[in-house]
Amino acid sequence: MNRGTYRYRFERGVPLRDVRESLLLAVMAAECLHGESRVRLDASYRFNRDRRVCVIDASSDVGRDINRLFTGLAIKEFGKDAFQVERVESEPQAEEVIR
Repeated sequence: MNRGTYRYRFERGVPLRDVRESLLLAVMAAECLHGESRVRLDASYRFNRDRRVCVIDASSDVGRDINRLFTGLAIKEFGKDAFQVERVESEPQAEEVIR
């Protein structure tokens, strides 16, 4: 069981393009902290537009930083009631991988 994976579900009305951009901004910020190669090797994240879901693997230092950054950005941009976040055992199937 991987207790380091987080699933974010966004409410209707939250612009998914902005969610995706916030995720990419969190990844870019993690690159500033850890370097591009380490993020490329250690980060795992997924976005599913149809399900309105973002999944971040936070089992590494890099993933934990991406998770924290994304959570902070999402709260500031969309509000704390615009999404739910939960720890999950595994990633959803058929996700769109963004890199």
